[in-house]
Amino acid sequence: MSTSAPPKNRFERRRAETRQALVRAARQILAETGDTSASIQAIAERADVGFGSFYNHFESKTELFDAAVADALEEFGQVIDARVEGIDDPAELVAAGFRLTAQMADSHPELLRILRDRGLAHIHSDSGLSPRALRDLEIGIASGRFTCGNATAALSALGGTLLSLVALRLDRPDLDGDEAASDLAEMVLRMLGLAADDAHEVTRRPLPGLA
Repeated sequence: MSTSAPPKNRFERRRAETRQALVRAARQILAETGDTSASIQAIAERADVGFGSFYNHFESKTELFDAAVADALEEFGQVIDARVEGIDDPAELVAAGFRLTAQMADSHPELLRILRDRGLAHIHSDSGLSPRALRDLEIGIASGRFTCGNATAALSALGGTLLSLVALRLDRPDLDGDEAASDLAEMVLRMLGLAADDAHEVTRRPLPGLA
């Protein structure tokens, strides 16, 4: 679960724990059914907090579910960050992001279901994987690794392709996820300006932490 600065005292810790319990309950609902019509009472019961506690943290269910999506996307970004630390090549970062996302269908299915259902509206968000991907695209363009001229437009294409991969991976669990992710990443890298041989080689490098 994504976290901010640790609370300073017991009251703040309990308040943060209650808020996170509500966010966690909302994330579970989004991942299970995507139905945001659940009552505040039902959400509070799932979170194991008092009904009145809800309004100490959120003004509406919409605000809570928005916070739940943001929390999931930030955790998604953190999971990827932890695995790609030390990779400097922007092209390899793109490829690894695709391939690690495919793996997360097994290790973090809740996150991927939320990403599939809610991610399109957050492709240009200021949290989650989007700002990290935009940074890598900008570095790749500045260094000449990528020949596209507009990082924001490239992020739209990259994000849309990644969401398609997520949908494919969840809908077709029998599919070879790494092969599909590598193929899509290769297409994206060629779109960003890599030569065919280069794009193929980058997307077949060993993933961080794997033999």
